[in-house]
Amino acid sequence: MPVVVLKDVKKSFGSLQVLRGVSFSVDKGDVVALIGASGSGKSTALRCIDRLETIDSGTIDVCGYSVSDPNLDLRRLRLDVGIVFQSYNLFPHLTVEENITLAPRSVKRMQKAEASEIAREVLAQVGLSDKADNYPEQLSGGQQQRAAIARSLAMQPKVMLFDEVTSALDPKLTGEVLKVIETLAASGMTMIMVTHEMAFARRVADQVVYMHQGRVHEAGAASILTHPTTAELSEFISNDL
Repeated sequence: MPVVVLKDVKKSFGSLQVLRGVSFSVDKGDVVALIGASGSGKSTALRCIDRLETIDSGTIDVCGYSVSDPNLDLRRLRLDVGIVFQSYNLFPHLTVEENITLAPRSVKRMQKAEASEIAREVLAQVGLSDKADNYPEQLSGGQQQRAAIARSLAMQPKVMLFDEVTSALDPKLTGEVLKVIETLAASGMTMIMVTHEMAFARRVADQVVYMHQGRVHEAGAASILTHPTTAELSEFISNDL
């Protein structure tokens, strides 16, 4: 059974229609790369999955929740869905460990010792075991992004959403972050990534969804990035190269 299903999702901001009937599904353990030009609707689609944006019509089901239900328990949804943005959003006055333990302690009512143990585990996952007591300003951009990923992992989500998490990083730091995401993929984490990293998508994605002018224009296995069937995807890929 798919863990994420979008059916004919439409979304406008005022007179601007951003999503024009978007449909795709994600199976448990799969990695989906959402690609497309700026303004194609991919980040809006991602934000709708976590109900950071409400949709105008259509349906979204995530981990058994009907995201379009006005009575949806957002707290329960967000226990199962983690999201990481291109801006790290770490609290500057808290250490890395304190940033990570904040949500488990306040949302899950976890005891300090248990939350700290989980923080150590997720920091090890992202290669930051030695940075628990550092403050965000003492970390590089890549390390801050990995800390943000660790913070989401600490909530033990069933689905992880990544919104262009490497777009503000230089190539070396981008590699650090993508390595962490690749490790998560190998562990079986269900992930949806908005990304411009085509080489990474070819290597890691189980499914690629190419969005164009607010619609899913082409979708399939990562092989569509090598053998696109539409002129629009072919042009998009050639521009990337």
